[in-house]
Amino acid sequence: MTGSVPQRDGAVRAAATPAEPADADLLRAHVDGDPEAFGELIRRHRDRLWAVALRTLGDREEAADALQDALLSAHRAAARFRGDSLVTTWLHRIVVNACIDRARRRQAHPTVPLPDGNREDGAFRGPEPAAPPVDHDTALDVRHALATLPADQRAALVLVDVQGFSVADAAAVLGVAEGTIKSRCARGRAKLAQQLGHLRPRPAAPAAAHDATNDTPRTGNQLPAPGVPSGSRTPEREGGES
Repeated sequence: MTGSVPQRDGAVRAAATPAEPADADLLRAHVDGDPEAFGELIRRHRDRLWAVALRTLGDREEAADALQDALLSAHRAAARFRGDSLVTTWLHRIVVNACIDRARRRQAHPTVPLPDGNREDGAFRGPEPAAPPVDHDTALDVRHALATLPADQRAALVLVDVQGFSVADAAAVLGVAEGTIKSRCARGRAKLAQQLGHLRPRPAAPAAAHDATNDTPRTGNQLPAPGVPSGSRTPEREGGES
């Protein structure tokens, strides 16, 4: 019989479609000398790795350099992968560590960065991570606020709050206890809340009460009109007044 093959879980897969090799198989093939295996592995996960690097460092050139360093390290260290975690966890750990090292060096030797628009792209250029539509100034405020956090808090927040990692997965990536991730995230969020408090939407003004007979808003609690002193009453339209 040809066409489709039923699977144990009830799913159906076309018989002519070969199963893709697992990440661990690709890494093992790379260690065994397959020249294409590592490139295929990175192509699968490049966008997420790039997003983590960019969010952690907040600068495209720095992120590109950190990612290049991390991938070179992973390429060289593949034979030492023990298989005690997912390959993706291992890759993210290498990328995050490269970013943290670079962030700490940058904090120790601060420089004045050029605006991204005036920089040439680094050796690696990936897509911007998906994000809700916000205005440019807000995005810059958030990026600058993240950059003020200690590197370990920033990395934890990027993984959990930006990339959507579970606390357990973030702990595995960073090689720390889950409680440490929770603590770093809590401290980081508290600092961001102080710095970004001006971005919180102002509470909406309570709706004015309406007269049931003519649907005209009552004016007893209205805010004064622009240019009218707070102690005076805003004129209302009554009868023939205009």
